[in-house]
Amino acid sequence: MRVYGQSLESTKSGDSMIARARFATARAAAQTIEQNRALDGRGSVVAFSDTIATQDHGGWLGRFDGMSQLELSFDDQDKVLWCYMNPPGRPSVTLQLARESRALQGSIQQLFHELSDDGTPPIRYMVWSSKLPGIFNLGGDLRLFAELIRRRDRERLFEYAGACVDVVYANAVNLDLPLITVSLVRGDALGGGFEAAISSNLVISERSAKFGLPEMLFNLFPGMGAYSLIARRIGSAQAERMILSGRIYSAEELFELGLVDVLADDGKGEDAVYEYVEQYGRRHSAHCAVYNVRKRVNPIQHEELIDIAKIWVDAALALDESDLRRMERLAAAQDRRITALGRNA
Repeated sequence: MRVYGQSLESTKSGDSMIARARFATARAAAQTIEQNRALDGRGSVVAFSDTIATQDHGGWLGRFDGMSQLELSFDDQDKVLWCYMNPPGRPSVTLQLARESRALQGSIQQLFHELSDDGTPPIRYMVWSSKLPGIFNLGGDLRLFAELIRRRDRERLFEYAGACVDVVYANAVNLDLPLITVSLVRGDALGGGFEAAISSNLVISERSAKFGLPEMLFNLFPGMGAYSLIARRIGSAQAERMILSGRIYSAEELFELGLVDVLADDGKGEDAVYEYVEQYGRRHSAHCAVYNVRKRVNPIQHEELIDIAKIWVDAALALDESDLRRMERLAAAQDRRITALGRNA
């Protein structure tokens, strides 16, 4: 695998073995908690390692018992918070997923505030991924869009767009905290899923992952961060080419363009996260500083994202019935794909 054109294989073999052992331990703890949760008959709630449930953290963890579309696990040794998107049905960006994600971000900000005297960040890496094999996220809730557009419901369209913008913005500025946001992409990241993926400080992708902005297929554009995020990374001209083309890109292509930072072999994405933490963890503060410099040189403003979201709402309300039918055909194709994976759409 490659990081910024370099090889992570240069890590000492002993360090690599330690990283894999830590990963195996963390996964085993998370799986045990998930199995217990299933036996209890509970829904998708937080699956944090017991080691984080200290007196300082216990109250914070209890805030997420009602989550339905995010599953969390925590590696207390390396301070890695794993955030797995798992919305029911089609794995899209639902309004509930956006709300839960923003609530999580806000609670992490509160946690840092509560423990500010300690001096040690309670979380060093916040990793976003997906529970569904082969899919990171398929993007906006297309059926909801079509329904709201037909009803001419500007208020709810903007409510949805604003909720997504809030999450993307907070992730892009690493919550204004000394932590690093990471996207682990192990499948298709389309539309809003693409925007979510590239909003992180660090983007790790397995080779088979596909990225794309298909909104042009139904006469719309990605309005929750794509232009701003791509332009700041690789330029406005390239952002427009990607948005207007509607084409699908491979992980290798985006690595060469500079939108993917770490390219991992299939099935090795989670290992890549831990190998990255193992190799660069001692330089965590320096990496945080570099990402803060990025924010200073190419700052993303929340107001800018909101203004673009308003343009998106106007464009959505200008769609005609033929555009909406194309949108629904894409949603139906996504449903068939999900059904083929053994999941109810």
